[in-house]
Amino acid sequence: MIGSISSFSAMAIAGREVSSDFDTFEIMMYRSAIGIIIVSGLITLNGAWEQVRTQQAGTHMIRNVAHFTGQNLWFYAVTVIPLAQVFALEFTSPLWVVVLSPLILGERLTRVRALAALLGFVGILIVARPDASTLNAGIGAAAACAVFFAVTIMFTKRLTRTETISCILFYLTAIQLVLGLIAAGHDGDIALPTAHTLPYLVLIGCAGLLAHYCLTNALAIAPATVVIPMDFVRLPVIAVLGMVLYQEGLDIWVFVGAFIIFAGNYMNIWVESRGARAR
Repeated sequence: MIGSISSFSAMAIAGREVSSDFDTFEIMMYRSAIGIIIVSGLITLNGAWEQVRTQQAGTHMIRNVAHFTGQNLWFYAVTVIPLAQVFALEFTSPLWVVVLSPLILGERLTRVRALAALLGFVGILIVARPDASTLNAGIGAAAACAVFFAVTIMFTKRLTRTETISCILFYLTAIQLVLGLIAAGHDGDIALPTAHTLPYLVLIGCAGLLAHYCLTNALAIAPATVVIPMDFVRLPVIAVLGMVLYQEGLDIWVFVGAFIIFAGNYMNIWVESRGARAR
């Protein structure tokens, strides 16, 4: 979880550092290019190319269009609003899974899940405090990215029933590289890396993969009820980094709203875990 927290924070800072040189489509294109090199190398070293199959090509496409959209919104948000606000709104993603899973996965919406979603919505209102002076495109992008990340999570869950992690990661980087090339090159102008920006782009590509690798392994080692509270440490970490690096103020209401969002997440996970043990 230390690796996951560090990687997510590094990716946010690196994304902001290159935002004046690249648009979000270009950042995603370079991230995916670096990612596919790493993933292909690991698949080759492990002799796992036979695991990269095409039976679920349509599901891979839907998953990665959702993730590509969410990641572009996330990179945009980190450039225009305080980093702590972005991370707080991103934490609503599991609650959107609760809301959308009956439609996509056919799962039942229980009272506890509904209450968790309601708490998440209250937390969003506290973090965003919507009025004419506080609402902006950055807030909207951060809130929307959580919805697209939720769709990504649900289609990832569907894919893990038949596909290996190697297969999922390969299609993640390959499809999003193609999407990035199309989106970044639609105007015939793609900015090239410089000696200053290349290290940040490499950091984004490596940190994106490492963050999810560390988080996945943490969930494999320890229960979600242990891992999720540790993941919440991302918020104060990124808030302090935002204050030190970009002179962003520490907004107490962002922390209050994020805590309510966390409470909804944790309550749902705790109840689900107890139910699983009982079965």
